[in-house]
Amino acid sequence: MPERPPFSPVIALLTVSSVWDARLSAALKDLGLTTRKYGLLAHIHATPGISFSELARRSQITVQTAHTAVRTLQEEGLVQDATAQAGAASDLRATAKGEASLAEADARLARLDATFADGASLLTQALEGLHEEPFGSDVKVG
Repeated sequence: MPERPPFSPVIALLTVSSVWDARLSAALKDLGLTTRKYGLLAHIHATPGISFSELARRSQITVQTAHTAVRTLQEEGLVQDATAQAGAASDLRATAKGEASLAEADARLARLDATFADGASLLTQALEGLHEEPFGSDVKVG
């Protein structure tokens, strides 16, 4: 029988992440949101008038990808560009429909968070704040 590899916290976290990403995706599906769309909509809601470059930076995507994703959100009636003038800086804002979708998505996420915390309270405490500052950003790999 092959020897089992040693425990890897990175692999464990990736596995847990994959499981909960799938649960969040399922919870958002009937709202027409993916986890990426939800994140973008949340950033736009939290910072009305956000630029594409700032939205891309916060979402860790390229500006081109941000433009494509926002275009989709606009087509779905969730986001609008308040300037809508060629050459002018964008002024992205959530629409009333976007705000309603975001509120429902937030409620569903809160229920998932509570379920997760009930089953893994120590892990929940350990994870708190890690997303705000890149964990180990000074660590070089390779």
